[in-house]
Amino acid sequence: MNIPENLKYTKDHEWVLIEGDIATVGITEFAQGELGDIVFVEIETEGEELDKEEVFGTIEAVKTVSDLYMPVAGKVLEVNAELESQPEQVNKAPYDAGWMVKIQASDVSEFDDLLSAEQYKELIG
Repeated sequence: MNIPENLKYTKDHEWVLIEGDIATVGITEFAQGELGDIVFVEIETEGEELDKEEVFGTIEAVKTVSDLYMPVAGKVLEVNAELESQPEQVNKAPYDAGWMVKIQASDVSEFDDLLSAEQYKELIG
């Protein structure tokens, strides 16, 4: 299982790449594996200010639909438009082409509440 050390994680199985006050967010390899084949990603929150743990979109697999949660409070700056026509990128490259949103964090101290790779490994067993 690939759990990159340079990323932070949430208990809801999102990964977060932190660059200054900008956070790029996607779902982990573990999450996409549990969901199965991703058929649709819906994110209509671009430009919106959302609170930590607020739903920013949904991801649909063959068998289920799951909410996507904000890892930190902030403004959704960008949505990965490629996922509209290629949702399977979440399965193929969850930490690369399968990213979902870029957020400008309202409070960078919230990054400290995210899990390290080691803590995430413990969470998923």
